[in-house]
Amino acid sequence: MSEQHLPSSLRVGVEAPDRNLALELVRVTEAAAMAGGRWVGRGDKNGADGAAVEAMRTLISTVSMKGVVVIGEGEKDDAPMLYNGEEVGDGNGPECDVAVDPIDGTTLTAKGQSNAVSVLAVADRGSMYDPSAVFYMDKLVTGPEAADVVDIRLPVAENIKRIAKAKHQTVEDVTVVMLDRPRHQQLASEVRAAGARLRFISDGDVAGAIMAARDDTGIDLLLGIGGTPEGIITACAIKCTGGVIQGRLWPQDDDERQRAVDAGHDLDRVLSTDDLVRGENCFFVATGITDGELLRGVRYRAGGVTTHSLVMRSKSGTIRLIESHHQLSKLRAYSSIDFDHAGSAGHSGSAGTAS
Repeated sequence: MSEQHLPSSLRVGVEAPDRNLALELVRVTEAAAMAGGRWVGRGDKNGADGAAVEAMRTLISTVSMKGVVVIGEGEKDDAPMLYNGEEVGDGNGPECDVAVDPIDGTTLTAKGQSNAVSVLAVADRGSMYDPSAVFYMDKLVTGPEAADVVDIRLPVAENIKRIAKAKHQTVEDVTVVMLDRPRHQQLASEVRAAGARLRFISDGDVAGAIMAARDDTGIDLLLGIGGTPEGIITACAIKCTGGVIQGRLWPQDDDERQRAVDAGHDLDRVLSTDDLVRGENCFFVATGITDGELLRGVRYRAGGVTTHSLVMRSKSGTIRLIESHHQLSKLRAYSSIDFDHAGSAGHSGSAGTAS
């Protein structure tokens, strides 16, 4: 048999596709979204977050990887689950850095507002940036069409003009998203003076950044100061979708500034996508909790739940939208997570599995 008729995995110099870890990881965000979704509109963001954290930790223990949480719920003393440095996964498979955000948008969830998602990103061990206690970052995110022409150091109007040209739009067509914060008052004025449209979001800048990087959301650019951990998670998504994230560390006060300098950070340095997560082997998954431009939220019905997820891998460049239909009667038989009553006061679960 000639080589051209051999299966691709047996041809000389041809690399067979390896296992896609993202398809295991989506079960984790689905579980967190289903648990957190029971709290939508109930006015209790801590209850929602607690339910999602517990579900995510339960499911992530079943994933075939040797993971270490590098972007998590905080330090061990303050976060009993999914804390920075916690080992996750089943102890088999690749060594990974893990970034988790069981609910990006806890306030959105509590108020029943749009674009709350459950998020998980995984990359090769040692590849994610260590922000060293600098919690905030000034960010710019846009999609692949304008990735090579923007620069966070340029005036806002110039970046908007460049994006419009790269996307064959007028400046008036460009829509900018940013967190609705007093610190962004001047930035918002500059966006409006440039002639672009502005959309404020109250929370959830991971979802906002991904919307800016995808071409079917109506958002062209994210600007402003948000969380550094969220910036690193966003970088994993950008690796998969194309586009760019640029960021500069933004200390909140002199003490934090000094700690950053002592840790060796150059506060004037522009951090690129590759600075925030190195290499080309990372995974990003997100499941919608409430409806939004990025994903549909969790839908509950008699005896079942429907979830909508975004699953991406940088190595292959594959982006999947997955709609899953979960039968609660089946889950109830073998899952330790009580998805029927995940929003009940005092609910707790134990380690186990779910679909």
